[in-house]
Amino acid sequence: MKQFPADTMYYFHNGELTNAYDYFGAHLIKENGTITKTRFTVYAPNASAVHVIGSFNDYIPGAHMLKRIDEAGVFSLDIKKNLKDKPYKYIIEASSGQWLYKSDPFGFYHALRPDTNSIVVDRDIYTWKDSTFMEKRKHEAPYERPMNLYELHVGTWMQKPNGDFHTYSELVDHLIPYLKSHHYTHVELMPIIEHPFDGSWGYQATGFYGVTSRYGSIGDFKYFVDQCHQNNIRVILDWVPSHICKDAHGLHMFDGAPLFEYEDPSMRENVGWGTANLDLGKGVTQSFLISSTLYFMREFHIDGFRVDAVSNIFYYHGDPSQGESEGGLTFLKKLSKTLFAHHPHALLVAEDSSAYPKVTHPLEHGGVGFNYKWNMGWMNDTLKYFELDPVHRKYHHDYLTFSLMYAFSENYILPFSHDEVVHGKKSLVDKMPGDYWQKFANYRALIGYLHTHPGKPLMFMGGEFAQMHEWKDHTELDWHLLQYPMHDSANRFNKAMNQLTIQEPALHELDHQSEGFQWIDADNRDYSIFTFLRYAKNKKDFVVVALNLTPQVHHDFRVGVPKKGYYNELINSDYATYGGSDIYNGLPLESEKIPMHGFKHSIRMELSPLSVTILKWEAKHED
Repeated sequence: MKQFPADTMYYFHNGELTNAYDYFGAHLIKENGTITKTRFTVYAPNASAVHVIGSFNDYIPGAHMLKRIDEAGVFSLDIKKNLKDKPYKYIIEASSGQWLYKSDPFGFYHALRPDTNSIVVDRDIYTWKDSTFMEKRKHEAPYERPMNLYELHVGTWMQKPNGDFHTYSELVDHLIPYLKSHHYTHVELMPIIEHPFDGSWGYQATGFYGVTSRYGSIGDFKYFVDQCHQNNIRVILDWVPSHICKDAHGLHMFDGAPLFEYEDPSMRENVGWGTANLDLGKGVTQSFLISSTLYFMREFHIDGFRVDAVSNIFYYHGDPSQGESEGGLTFLKKLSKTLFAHHPHALLVAEDSSAYPKVTHPLEHGGVGFNYKWNMGWMNDTLKYFELDPVHRKYHHDYLTFSLMYAFSENYILPFSHDEVVHGKKSLVDKMPGDYWQKFANYRALIGYLHTHPGKPLMFMGGEFAQMHEWKDHTELDWHLLQYPMHDSANRFNKAMNQLTIQEPALHELDHQSEGFQWIDADNRDYSIFTFLRYAKNKKDFVVVALNLTPQVHHDFRVGVPKKGYYNELINSDYATYGGSDIYNGLPLESEKIPMHGFKHSIRMELSPLSVTILKWEAKHED
């Protein structure tokens, strides 16, 4: 805990205080290593008085009154006791005369719901063991590295036999071996900041500085991240800065007035979500939120953030017709500038459904400063195409070709996220047309396309073993499905594609550069066949990808290739081991000097039904 310098509030009000957590909240003060007092500091400019109540004073109002220490509205009090692990709450006496019982906006931990107290904690009790990983992280270029992202809801990935949640630390023994066996490089956690209602999935928050207590302690979560890092798995947090829930104990109207929200009710009220929009143009809101990201980077060694609902920040109410939000755009640029100034290696990912330009371009080049963006257009077009009966796909061929018109305008992540498998949208495999066998064949082709299209692939949990039902946000995944051959085979195929994406430079090195991709034939709409090339940086290392998206088998199908030599099949989604019909190219395919698709050479290959085939070139050495 730092003393309160005179200029602190100047920076706080201007959106430039990046370590607000050092000044606000409940801090244990140590002298010679011993805790001698507890300091409570809160910002409530519209309050006439502030009390702190808790188990230490029997929740009696007036027992401990904070003193106004700054004209801007900072209240603080030192209690000469070690209040470690004690619950507390603030009573805000608003200028209107109303008494508000509030959790601490800078609370570092909170009681288990439905209790709404904050908890005084000692944050200095964990010893990290990930120094080797942290040092290596500083020197890695994210764009050229393989990234297989696994989106996870902590509470429902796997539960205890009685249906209770695992703690963060308990999850480690199950999750990390699973991630490693599936070759996932990143785990992206749906929001784990404190939130009152399980059914909000964490997207309606009350605390931006505390990991939710429903999954354990601060130490549990640090252990989780530490163990991920020691196993070379990066941790990304889903972070929601655009709106807050309106529960009485939370940030909403914190001191009787819209402290962090818009003053104008028409701007503040988010009717669609039943929440309150934060005014991201306010300096205090900027300082509060940006400090939150840096707190998680410093305190929990987080590797980055996926920023939710960015279109709701670019535009008022997420609606371009209402105009661009200057405050929102200023906030996002300040966020990216500040985060990367402190942590150049961080990941900052925009979940943005709008067409706002240059989201992942650097600030100095007129961009917003994110380094990744979810490709929502690709996701929507791809799923619309695959949901079609194959007989109709030739009429919608451009659903799969259009994305290559803009694939390199941003640094894209390709998301099959939780949003696509809820609210009646069906699971990935259940979206697929046809009978049982064809559903899985289409599904495997979809997964193959995910991994061969430029961009970094993201899979929501359960998708990797083709869970048949939608995600159920209260019970664990349908793990029993792995005993059934088609689901087990689907899981093996996902493992194989993840591994291939890591092993083959052509499938990850130039994900964001146009020279990494070349169509062989983008126009075979009559047969719904797509063939293209993916290149590695050295351009000598490349693969041929063929998608056959009808049930028709094509024997001796001729495909143009850029070099003479042998083409070895790396993987085929129609292998029997993946649940297919076992039509594949067993032997290396030798090119022939027969022009095709604008190339001087071509190969003849087997195109199995509803499948993806990946071939790798090998030079032919003359005797």
